[in-house]
Amino acid sequence: MQDGLVADIRDFTLHDGPGIRTTVFLKGCPLRCQWCHNPEMISCEPQCMRSPAGDRTVGRWYSAFDLASMLLSQAEILRASGGGVTFSGGEPLMQSQFVAEVIERIRPLHVVLDTSGYASPEVFRHVASLANLIYFDLKLIDPEEHRRYTDADNRVILENYRWLAASGIPFVARVPLVPGVTDTPQNLERIAETVCGSPNLQGVEFLPYNRAAGGKYAALSMEFRPAYDQKRALNLDFRAFAERGCRFRILGPSPAVPAEHSGDG
Repeated sequence: MQDGLVADIRDFTLHDGPGIRTTVFLKGCPLRCQWCHNPEMISCEPQCMRSPAGDRTVGRWYSAFDLASMLLSQAEILRASGGGVTFSGGEPLMQSQFVAEVIERIRPLHVVLDTSGYASPEVFRHVASLANLIYFDLKLIDPEEHRRYTDADNRVILENYRWLAASGIPFVARVPLVPGVTDTPQNLERIAETVCGSPNLQGVEFLPYNRAAGGKYAALSMEFRPAYDQKRALNLDFRAFAERGCRFRILGPSPAVPAEHSGDG
């Protein structure tokens, strides 16, 4: 039986998949995105977060049996809303054996895997095949830009994306909007070229930049030094998606575009 390190478990989440969901955030991430708004989930070890309200430890070990039992205790409420369980992070595939065992134990609850796709193809394909829906994060298509801002190559991410797009497994592409980095016309065009037209694509979700994220770093004794202008206005021109008939929405209110749009009218 596998043990896993969980950063947080949030009940009644509404933007982590269909219906009402319980979201399990796993500790550990192989990427170092400069805009990361969950720095407490990067390390693979428990950490202390300090605040005026007191200290708290982020990271608790669970056995697959104990976590599955907790999730199954909520099954009736989750099923009634058409919801289920979402595994997020950090990067849940860093604890792939643990996540896979928990998923097997909570069947037939609906499962969403929220992943960056940064994992070996064998790991990605195994866990993705156990999920009902994949949230696949696409940040930057250009390999040099991806290395610059995440400290990692994106070749395996794009390889895993291509497999997913051909697998028939339903997925949503998620794009963090970072000013002057991921929201550039060039990057949005390339993401649209990559995802639009995939038959199992359920839509594209854009996540606006979180300017409050930097405060968490001090609480963890970490430095927040983004190499971009946080105050720059976001580019919200999504014509590259609309022109391809790609359904998209922005998570959270936006005064510039409607919350949801379908390019085919």
